[in-house]
Amino acid sequence: MIKDLADLGLVKLQKGRKESWFIPTKLATNLSVSLTDSSSRKQGFVVVETNFRMYAYSSSKLHCEILRLFARVEYQLPNLIVGAITKESLYNAFENGISAEQIVTFLQQNAHPRVAEKIPSVPENVTDQIRLWETDLNRVEMTPAHFYDEFPSRDVFEAASDFARMHNGLLWEDAKKMRMVVKAEIHMLMREHLRGQNK
Repeated sequence: MIKDLADLGLVKLQKGRKESWFIPTKLATNLSVSLTDSSSRKQGFVVVETNFRMYAYSSSKLHCEILRLFARVEYQLPNLIVGAITKESLYNAFENGISAEQIVTFLQQNAHPRVAEKIPSVPENVTDQIRLWETDLNRVEMTPAHFYDEFPSRDVFEAASDFARMHNGLLWEDAKKMRMVVKAEIHMLMREHLRGQNK
């Protein structure tokens, strides 16, 4: 668990000759201090514009660090954080396990009172684009392949399956129905192997 906390930036691991220990980071300290201050969480503080600019009316270090998780913070004044939601900042968030839905929900729940009255509180073009950028990462990848079925026996199928696996070419197999899909790059090798099996 300590390694996970270190990956999140909440603790720093220190290693000695015989033992290791951890030290809470400034972020962890700020989180624990800010969580006790419930007054800052009662009222929304974020304004998002249609041009993806974001203004957070807050002096909380916790708010700034949360916004850094999915937005590029450009500058911070005593009670104002100015930033932008960019494709790169969102990709970093998605790679760290933050979903588009979590980001949109956070922005909606923490909308400044002036924009919270509007419907929607976060511009639709921004929420739609956040979701679209997430789906960019989940695109289907095309791989040229060949489908094999109608093997004369289970032994021939298993030998072919092992051969394809050995050459890192097996993409899919259904052992029950003796069918498989292999990468196109090993198709010729596979044909030679199957001809050898049938002799």
